[in-house]
Amino acid sequence: MLLSARSPKLGQALRKAKNDGLQYLVLDGTLIRTDRVKADRPYFSGKHRVHGMNVQVIASPDGTVLWTSGALPGKTHDLSAARIWGILRALERAGILILADKAYQGVGGMVATPYKGKNKPESQKQANRSHARLRGPGERANAQLKSWRIHRKLRCSPSQAGHLCKAIAVLQNHQLVRG
Repeated sequence: MLLSARSPKLGQALRKAKNDGLQYLVLDGTLIRTDRVKADRPYFSGKHRVHGMNVQVIASPDGTVLWTSGALPGKTHDLSAARIWGILRALERAGILILADKAYQGVGGMVATPYKGKNKPESQKQANRSHARLRGPGERANAQLKSWRIHRKLRCSPSQAGHLCKAIAVLQNHQLVRG
């Protein structure tokens, strides 16, 4: 809890990104797996077919975690989670371009997503390749967040798991600064 309290608030993280001159950020949701508990049916993710919690992550283009949300039930869609946490409003106020995956399609504004569908014209395919090339390194943030051994089989309440993700982000940033 003490480390998670040191994690930046969403507005602080976006202001720091803007002051650091970052051209864009990467927004992505991830599922943190948990043990199955009978009462935790809302935490079952049909997409992944496991119990877990949805955590939204904003990362820099190089994959540094800048901000993590708290944990929501695993069945929560990424776009719904972004709206619940007020991420979309905060991004619009900050005026920073955000690269996101297809889960955030239709948001508009400063959120750029790849084109959907089959049989796209070559221009859209090329735009999707460029989008993926820029977004890819930033999505490493989720892999780094989930690589911590403590996430292998998480047995705690969702609020504790959210604090844990925030604490890991603080530790990772501290290691990058000190390293």
